[in-house]
Amino acid sequence: MKEIRLGTIGSGPIVHSILDGVLRTEGIRLEAVYSRKEETGRALAEEYGGKTVHTGLEAFLADPNVDVVYIASPNSLHYEQTRQALSAGKHVICEKPFCTRADQVRELLALAREKRLFLIEAVPTALLPNFPVLKEHLPKLGRVKLVLGNYTQYSARYDKLLAGETPNVFNPGFAGGCLMDINYYNVYLTTALFGPPAGARYRPNLAPNGIDTSGVVELDYPGFTASLAASKDARGISFFQIEGEKGFIWVRDGSNGLAEVRVVTEEGDQTFNLQPDPSRWFYEVRAIAGLIRSGDYDTAYGLLADITLPVTEAVERARLGAGLFFPGDR
Repeated sequence: MKEIRLGTIGSGPIVHSILDGVLRTEGIRLEAVYSRKEETGRALAEEYGGKTVHTGLEAFLADPNVDVVYIASPNSLHYEQTRQALSAGKHVICEKPFCTRADQVRELLALAREKRLFLIEAVPTALLPNFPVLKEHLPKLGRVKLVLGNYTQYSARYDKLLAGETPNVFNPGFAGGCLMDINYYNVYLTTALFGPPAGARYRPNLAPNGIDTSGVVELDYPGFTASLAASKDARGISFFQIEGEKGFIWVRDGSNGLAEVRVVTEEGDQTFNLQPDPSRWFYEVRAIAGLIRSGDYDTAYGLLADITLPVTEAVERARLGAGLFFPGDR
């Protein structure tokens, strides 16, 4: 594909971050915006150079000038909107969490393969330049004994929750909660490094409406356990640490940005950073655009099959075991 003509669904902060990356990336541009509110869609299109605003999803998906659809709607809408976009013949980039159920991931991946369409989960982790660095140095630790992840990001919308409102991110009806938001990154990085876990448990802190605002996920692997904490209701330092018999790896700013990788072993103490640009979304957009423009379907499908699917399986198992249910759960 010579140039990616992008259409967006959603208008939240993450959309702006992605479109900031689009403006800086060759071979991709915003073509159209879908928004139920004309005013909201028009403002987004004007800010980023989009030509068309649609207020109907059917018309948006039928737009012949849109090649790739970027979906950043509430979590519970991801599966259906992705299915509709693929059925309309559009390539799809869908924000995390890709789906709430593993069977949905399998269905959408099969549909994308059948139609020979790109289907990519918008998680920066495995697409960042520092991720191969992390994988390269992992064997230096010897046998891994412990993985610790913490992602703390106090949410302004938590204040609204305490005030009696129900923002989408804290709404069970929209598949919200801390696990589906920021702890998802911890599970994603752990799975990307070590594969599918043998077991998954979640110990959440719950708000009065039953949604998790923080909590700890435990993933079981042969010989070690990953303890992954995240919080949208507290303040702290985000990090990711892997401890082995011969040393440790410490990741600054945690599983989402991989801002810096420090490797400490018997041989020495080294710090690596191949990401001088502070925007992780720039690297994410650049990598995704590269996959699509080069026609690298195998890598795109592999990311879904090898990481997204087992992540969804683990998250689904953990949240159902903790009694967290969403519409459509079986």
